[in-house]
Amino acid sequence: MRYLPILTVTFAFLIGLVHAWTTEDHEIFDLVTAVEASEGKGTTFYSWLEVSPSASMAEIGRAYRKKSMVLHPDKNPGVKGVQERFARLGVVGSILRSEEGRERYDFFYKNGVPRWRGTGYYYSRFRPGLGTVLVFLTVLSTGLHYVIRHFNYKRDLARIEYIVSQAKVTAWGPKMLPAGGRRKVKVNLGRPPHLDEDGDLVQGKSIDMVVESNGDVFILEADGEQTPVNASAATPPSLRRTWFIALVASLVDKILGRETQAGVVIQAGDSDDGGTEPELEHPVQERNRNDIKSAKIGPAALKAGGRRRKASRK
Repeated sequence: MRYLPILTVTFAFLIGLVHAWTTEDHEIFDLVTAVEASEGKGTTFYSWLEVSPSASMAEIGRAYRKKSMVLHPDKNPGVKGVQERFARLGVVGSILRSEEGRERYDFFYKNGVPRWRGTGYYYSRFRPGLGTVLVFLTVLSTGLHYVIRHFNYKRDLARIEYIVSQAKVTAWGPKMLPAGGRRKVKVNLGRPPHLDEDGDLVQGKSIDMVVESNGDVFILEADGEQTPVNASAATPPSLRRTWFIALVASLVDKILGRETQAGVVIQAGDSDDGGTEPELEHPVQERNRNDIKSAKIGPAALKAGGRRRKASRK
């Protein structure tokens, strides 16, 4: 029910558009339709009188008199429809020989004449196909996605700038004078400590941070690692990160990846089928090679290997 006023106003506006044409406009619309029906599709008032749209009133008057003599019923006895054509020619001549009528007709002559749609005269509207609609929706949604990512990027930059400034103020004081060495501080991310509805004190959410003397700010993780906090932590907007381009890139990567894997498998199969293993001179070497082929690497070995690599990286 809350949408009823909006629908009423919209319906009234559409009715106003339908009834925006005057009586003279409707007369021109009906006459254009009748002329095209009797004289041929695309026939205009000017082409019927055989004059140019820029003809003067005198030229239109002479052309009208000449045409009326040709279509006069007395000179065309027994011709079917000549009476209607002659009467129609008289109306056309009166419109073009009137400044107001000609100006009104010239408007529709240049901009097109609306057609009858059952309930009124309307201009023909462009009706896009399914492909056009899909392309439009894809472009629109991709553009909106980019705009949203742009606003999120700006919001993240503002958030990072706020956190960095709060950490420096806490470490160096309101005058922002850098202190020697690093300072470990707690930065409040949300509301400051406040009382809830029951009167209990609620601590605000805070994180441990480290501020260096050169102005670099880090988040101190629970395991002691330090994560830098600067503008690079925010992801800038990019068309490559929008949903449609990212989807296309993902599909292309999958297709190319499968083709590459298939090529490797085919090459491996060709080498296995066409190649022969060289014979070993000593049976001991043959037995060692069979042992290597039949050996299975268990999960424990994999885990152990993973721990060793991790340790080596440290």
